[in-house]
Amino acid sequence: MQTLGRIIGIGTMAAAAFTLVACGFDDKASSTPSSSAATKVAASAQGGPTVSKGRECTAEDIGVSGDFGTAPKITLPDNCDPPKKLITKDLIQGTGPGAASGQQLTMNYALVTWSNGQKKDSSFDRGTPFQLTLGGGQVIPGWDQGLIGVQQGARRLLIVPPDLGYGASGRSGIAPNETLVFVTDAVSVGK
Repeated sequence: MQTLGRIIGIGTMAAAAFTLVACGFDDKASSTPSSSAATKVAASAQGGPTVSKGRECTAEDIGVSGDFGTAPKITLPDNCDPPKKLITKDLIQGTGPGAASGQQLTMNYALVTWSNGQKKDSSFDRGTPFQLTLGGGQVIPGWDQGLIGVQQGARRLLIVPPDLGYGASGRSGIAPNETLVFVTDAVSVGK
């Protein structure tokens, strides 16, 4: 019985070592975006820090294609770190007065998570815009702050750090301490 236990123990350790090697555990950096994203996900899942790329990303580092009213294609960089502060940038200018706290907004949006570049949610895909009262606490703080001043017809990029998103607890389908990237279209800015 002791011999069988040792064989099982040794087999388990060998399988674990093989799994680490087979999963690509390597100290060399890869230039492919998918392995970079996989490295970020693995580090986040293990609770370990990711290696800094030496600079924080800006709005200009994010690739967004598509016109207002159509689902955007969002491309995240792999050569910079996620920003630690909220970043907003109008990709398409709107018209009329900018939104203020307390106003009704109707928004379309697409959400991509920073750690893996995957689309997690999209009102464009559902065909139904989202309605909210700006500043009313109905959405994450990154939206309540990041949509101030948005004009009707504008397409706005929001890069939301974890403390203004879902924080350390995360949310169903979104990892703890995740940076969120939204492309939003202001369908209407009401009173």
